[in-house]
Amino acid sequence: MFVDQVKVDVKAGNGGNGMVAFRREKFVPNGGPAGGDGGRGGSVIVEADEGLRTLMDFRYTRKFKADNGGNGMIKQMTGRSASNTIIKVPLGTVVTDFNTGKIIGDIVDKDQKLVIAKGGRGGRGNIHFASPKNPAPEIAENGEPGDELTIRMELKVLADVGLVGFPSVGKSTLLSVVTSAKPKIAAYHFTTLVPNLGMVRLDDGRDFVMADLPGLIEGAANGVGLGIQFLRHIERTRVILHLIDMSGVEENDPFEDYLKINHELTSYDPELLKRPQIVVATKMDMPDAADNLAKFEAKLKTDHTLAEVPAIYPISSITQQGIKALLAQTANLLDTTPQFPVKGVDDVEHRDYNSDVTQDFTVDNPEPGLFVLSGEKLERLFKMTNLEHEESVMRFARQLRGMGIDDALRAAGAKNDDTIQILDYQFQFMD
Repeated sequence: MFVDQVKVDVKAGNGGNGMVAFRREKFVPNGGPAGGDGGRGGSVIVEADEGLRTLMDFRYTRKFKADNGGNGMIKQMTGRSASNTIIKVPLGTVVTDFNTGKIIGDIVDKDQKLVIAKGGRGGRGNIHFASPKNPAPEIAENGEPGDELTIRMELKVLADVGLVGFPSVGKSTLLSVVTSAKPKIAAYHFTTLVPNLGMVRLDDGRDFVMADLPGLIEGAANGVGLGIQFLRHIERTRVILHLIDMSGVEENDPFEDYLKINHELTSYDPELLKRPQIVVATKMDMPDAADNLAKFEAKLKTDHTLAEVPAIYPISSITQQGIKALLAQTANLLDTTPQFPVKGVDDVEHRDYNSDVTQDFTVDNPEPGLFVLSGEKLERLFKMTNLEHEESVMRFARQLRGMGIDDALRAAGAKNDDTIQILDYQFQFMD
């Protein structure tokens, strides 16, 4: 089964908690704090795998979670860092934040890796909080929470040349003749339901990847037939081979077919028609094909809506007529045509999740006497506070004051003994 779009939930591991501990060894005076740091949580990483062709593996596995880091230990021993969770995807996969629509990265190179969710750092042990004023601190941090998000993965196959055209114009037949691919071929429409790839190798040593895309029909941009769900796979192609049936068996006007397909391409992405396009007149072994081709050429030359008249290559996949000339010209165009970037994809290797934070905190007053504090930075600090030690709680209170939360609560109308809530934790406001 061919799957080219999936939604996946990912959760990086939390950092391990730092430890509060002291040295109490014989013959070691003034041992002092000796709590170790927590280990780093595992990250979730997307990695390219040349052996994969679809996203079918994610049809049933939709959640990926990395392990948490180990907690700190006595004698200044750091907790074990967790291993990363690797998600294997095929080349050509675009990864997007499902909630924001922001593209995180594009997997196009062999062995390329992309950090999707970063593991949290380990919390510091009490050895880091010792000072001349407080030589024996009972303060330790909890581990930093790992990133958590929902992503959408979309496969856009890596092909140099894309075959487009109405159903049954000979796309699958041409692919089977010029490559070792074995697409399904039959005498009815929509034989091809998924994109097929094949490698074309020329006698001069040049080669390129060709993709046979499922047939378009008029109205595909509005969801008719197979719609344009597979046109995403043409976004990476550098040359388009537009196949048109010249046999006359379907009793269609080849020129009207040509305009209709170009209209569907424009409806999907106007930039597609700026790419080199070769018109491939197929089934030239049929009796009426030559006359139909002559009429097509005449109409093409008189059409003033075209910025440039494309080259026409008549072929017959059955008799091999014109195949070599078509492939040679295709290779020549590829030699002079640069890569086209996929829409919206930047050269992103990792994502800074904190860059999207616009406010440190917000104050809500849902009911009299209750004030709810929220915000990514505030909640992260709270989760990293060890509430079992009074000194850690006092440190968190100083952090809140430094962020201006005390003043914000007063401005919002908070009074003594009002309830303040952060996540599921509540405490009383004391002015």
